[in-house]
Amino acid sequence: MLVGVGGFIGSVLRYVTSGYVQQLAASFEFPYGTLAVNVIGCFVIGFLAQLADARGVFTGEARAFVFVGILGGFTTFSSFGNETMNLLRDGEFLPAATNVSAHLILGLGAVWLGRTAAYAIWK
Repeated sequence: MLVGVGGFIGSVLRYVTSGYVQQLAASFEFPYGTLAVNVIGCFVIGFLAQLADARGVFTGEARAFVFVGILGGFTTFSSFGNETMNLLRDGEFLPAATNVSAHLILGLGAVWLGRTAAYAIWK
């Protein structure tokens, strides 16, 4: 329930923030709103993860609500960034590079494949 409520809050915040930034940019040629949401989400998860790790600020329930719910609803890119930084912090450079490469290559590939499949079905 906590994750669902947090996800609702995060999704609404993403919609509002992205739309506001895109409107401020007055540009439809570049997705400034999405970029802003991803960067903000990465900053917030980094800040809060440090507090959680160093100071034990969050209970398990609070962590699920904030990290998985709110930030997951706001942007899953923040989780990707935090997980990659955790690998780098632990000296796991190859897994970190693999994580970045896999997300980029497989993510873009999946978008292409999905678009290709939809086009083939509904052309």
